[in-house]
Amino acid sequence: MKILHVYRSAPSETTNKLVEIVSEGRETDSFDLAAGNPDYDALVDKVFEADQTICWW
Repeated sequence: MKILHVYRSAPSETTNKLVEIVSEGRETDSFDLAAGNPDYDALVDKVFEADQTICWW
C-alpha cells in the first residue's frame, strides 16, 4: 500500500511521529504545499498513484 502525505505547513514533532507510525511497513511519498509555488499537476498525479492520501495541517 502506498501512502501520500500532503503537508500544508512544516510538520511538528508530533506530526512526524504520527507519520512514522502510520507509514510503518508501507511505501510512502510526500508533497509540501508550503514550498514556494507547488506543482498542483504533480500533486494530482501523486494522489492517483497512491492508495491512501493523508493531509497534515
